[in-house]
Amino acid sequence: MNAIVAVNADWGIGLGGQQTIVIPDDRRRFKSLTGGGVVIAGRKTFEGLNGVLPKRRNIVLTRDRSFSAAGALILHSISDVFTEIARFDTDKVFVIGGESVYRQFLPMCRYAYITMIEASPPSDAFFPNPDALSNWTVESCSETYNFNGVLYSFYLYRNNAVEELYV
Repeated sequence: MNAIVAVNADWGIGLGGQQTIVIPDDRRRFKSLTGGGVVIAGRKTFEGLNGVLPKRRNIVLTRDRSFSAAGALILHSISDVFTEIARFDTDKVFVIGGESVYRQFLPMCRYAYITMIEASPPSDAFFPNPDALSNWTVESCSETYNFNGVLYSFYLYRNNAVEELYV
């Protein structure tokens, strides 16, 4: 299982349920990496998508037992999510947000695909900083790109604590 996220320089991921800076290359990377796989989102993040992501198994984790969404599997516990994803290739399972879902699943993710945006607009939701977590290391970093004056890079972090699960 992996996490995928675009973060601002202060690890902010959104404000009022919306991504603060949208970079087309990041969206293409997201689509390429998650296509044909499984995406796991919290209810608010899912609602911000305006429907299911095509060509992916969409799982929504919510405490709201009345929530429904055509084309998505609605689950109510982490254990239910793990039961569901057990039959999928773990390399094609991606946690896509929001903040609380990232916090719950990040310790069990092998990789975090992070687009680091060199800007800090106001945010009210944050991704846990893997540089501050003992088992996470940077596996690779792209060159720095520029989109309309906004600099960004693609990072791949690895969680060494779960490495033995994938050997």
